[in-house]
Amino acid sequence: MQIIVGLGNPGAKYAGNRHNIGFMALDAIHRKNPFSPWSKKFKAEIAEGEIAGEKVLLVKPQTFMNLSGESVGEAMRFFKLAPKDIVAIYDELDLAPGKVRIKVGGGHGGHNGIKSIDAHCGKEYRRMRLGIGHPGAKELVTNHVLGDFAKADHIWLDPLLDELALNTDMLVRGEDSQLMNKLVLATGSKPEEKAAPEKKPGGQSHIRQARNHNQPKILPTTGPMAEMLKKLLGNKGE
Repeated sequence: MQIIVGLGNPGAKYAGNRHNIGFMALDAIHRKNPFSPWSKKFKAEIAEGEIAGEKVLLVKPQTFMNLSGESVGEAMRFFKLAPKDIVAIYDELDLAPGKVRIKVGGGHGGHNGIKSIDAHCGKEYRRMRLGIGHPGAKELVTNHVLGDFAKADHIWLDPLLDELALNTDMLVRGEDSQLMNKLVLATGSKPEEKAAPEKKPGGQSHIRQARNHNQPKILPTTGPMAEMLKKLLGNKGE
């Protein structure tokens, strides 16, 4: 059995917030897959279903973000599961809007919902981070995450959530790379590329330039200058 947790804050006031993208993801998964109606248990809204031949429990903690771990820990212990059986879906400031990363373990990155799950469940669970972008200054972060998605955001947000919901079986089977590729195609974003190393002007190192500077110059062999040098230096080398 797996638990898929979406993080957010309960209530209509927060429904459209960037911080609630985890709730939005679970609502999309619930709509497009065979799950029971939402019910209340473990201080959460839950729904049960089966995907890819495995039982799956959707969990939307109703404790408010900072206490999310209470709900997830209670469900994990009730079903006698381990952290490896949990997938947490949540917003990530340090990813560009529409970017997705999935990995096991790691730090909480200042996310209070993840900090709470770490405390109640341990750290070795899968984390699906959905990028919401950074506002650019620390003092703007609270208003950014607790602000609603703009209309323009739905160009990438709606295809992202739909594609995730349609391919939840890949998430359950642990086909993370394949799933991320599908989400990239759905949102029209490009895979990140490493920048080519910058070439230094001139194409020569300082050492080589020094060596070239110290090379002996070719002396003239004909003309008045050559005759004068022969008188000064004699006929060495002949």
